[in-house]
Amino acid sequence: MDGVVLAAGEGTRMRPLTADRPKGLVEVDGKPLLTHCFETLLSVGVDRLVVVVGYRGDDIVARYGDQYQNVPVEYVQQDEQLGLAHALERACSAVDGTFVMLNGDNVCRANLGDVLDRHRKSDASATLLVEDVSRAEARSTGVVTTDGEGGVTGLVEKPPDPPSTLVTRGFFAFEPAIGHACALTRPSERGEYELPDAIDLLLSAGHRVEAVELEGWCYNVNEPGDIDTVEQRLGESVDR
Repeated sequence: MDGVVLAAGEGTRMRPLTADRPKGLVEVDGKPLLTHCFETLLSVGVDRLVVVVGYRGDDIVARYGDQYQNVPVEYVQQDEQLGLAHALERACSAVDGTFVMLNGDNVCRANLGDVLDRHRKSDASATLLVEDVSRAEARSTGVVTTDGEGGVTGLVEKPPDPPSTLVTRGFFAFEPAIGHACALTRPSERGEYELPDAIDLLLSAGHRVEAVELEGWCYNVNEPGDIDTVEQRLGESVDR
């Protein structure tokens, strides 16, 4: 099974740490973010890694080469950073069959195996890791609506009155159909090809999409201050 990591962005909110390195090589708890991602994906059974690179991508290739812990690594170039769906479309040209995807700035200690289990048992085209958050946070991001039994019915971007408080947490299981959906996605108001729009296209075409609620934690490292937060969480995980 392939594991896709999206690591092409400039990481402008991480500056000055990303002034001379890609975001994926910023260290958290003594290891680059991408190393955390690779270890997470290997833990769920990935036997090949596909990494989408862009900003300072040569630095990532130089750091990891063509394998990580004896697992092959393939790189896909995203010359323009035009959103997650755009990056994922690039990656889909290099994957085969069912695959998982992790955002390249996420550090997780969570029930990711449950996402794969649900995906396989439900014959879904996409399965999302989701978390129940406050209504205030739900208003500032995209939310996932479900049928109450784990079936996804829609995704709504930054709703003023959220129909749900479930949000995605950066880990997904996909079938190849997501690549076609990404290719059909049109730019959003901010000029990017949004992954929620691609998943909505799957739903519109009659594909099954499932959601699994987070157990544990999955943290997106967006700003330098997030590093301390994640390192504290990792320390708590070790102490337990």
